Amino acid sequence: MFSAAIIGCAGYTGQETLDRLLAHPELDPVALGSDSLAGRPAAALDPRLDGDLPAFVTNAEAAASGADVLFLCVGHDAAAAFEPPAGAVVVDLSAAHRLRDADTARAWYGEAPGAWSYGLPELWPPDGPLVANPGCYATAALLALGPLAGGLETAIVDAKSGVSGAGRTLRDSSHAGAVLENLAPYAVGEHRHAPEIAQQLGFGVCFVPHLLPVRRGLLATCYVRFPGDAREALEEAYAGSPLVRVLDDGVAPELGRVQGTDTAEVAVFSDRVTATTIVVCAIDNLGTGAAGQAVQNANVVLGLDETAGLRVSGVLV
Repeated sequence: MFSAAIIGCAGYTGQETLDRLLAHPELDPVALGSDSLAGRPAAALDPRLDGDLPAFVTNAEAAASGADVLFLCVGHDAAAAFEPPAGAVVVDLSAAHRLRDADTARAWYGEAPGAWSYGLPELWPPDGPLVANPGCYATAALLALGPLAGGLETAIVDAKSGVSGAGRTLRDSSHAGAVLENLAPYAVGEHRHAPEIAQQLGFGVCFVPHLLPVRRGLLATCYVRFPGDAREALEEAYAGSPLVRVLDDGVAPELGRVQGTDTAEVAVFSDRVTATTIVVCAIDNLGTGAAGQAVQNANVVLGLDETAGLRVSGVLV
């Protein structure tokens, strides 16, 4: 049994990470960090949490708990300033350590990334105890395009995410009045996941995100010119994956089937008129796009079952 601490447990990604630790057979949550809830019982976050869990402590106390694994569920500024404890596995769910090039990282985030490995287990397994967890949009785009990257020069990525991707902090753009019965692009041509996607693929992409009027779920539709058999490449890449499913010909990914899970659906189509290859990927932005993948990365580093604690199977209505 390994011990685990969550830094920033009161946010969406922190709560979702805790949810997976509660189901994990080999990771025991020993420290729940939250500066806003410090000193209060776990039920202060959610009444469904009972007295078996430790009370909240400050983020600094959780970081100093001596846990084997730390999950950083804080903003990129706080994550960039975080000093990893010696000997601990640290999975950073923020964007602070995703970009390897120091100049690029400073341009987008104001900080150099340090020696962290990028962990998307199906394509780029984490290497070492310090793991940069991919962004939600980047995860969907990379699962769709990563196996095809060798035959591509560029791509168009049209992606849409549920409102929980913006985090728990209230913003005007996440008010119900701005989200419900609406669909809007944002950060067009300047979203921070674009350089992350380009870094892993090796070429630039045209990336446009949109905010969906749903709580959770993310769908990325990618348009490319691929010279080979895209379906064959995707099926070969994910043949051994317990979490990524390449759907049968003619079956489209759907948010409803991945919401609340740590799985991904990928499908490939060809446009009859232009011969454009279209690859679609659906994930849960808080699952595979955040907490689920973070726990998956920790499992890989620790040598545990990759799917331990994850939501893998089920037929949701």
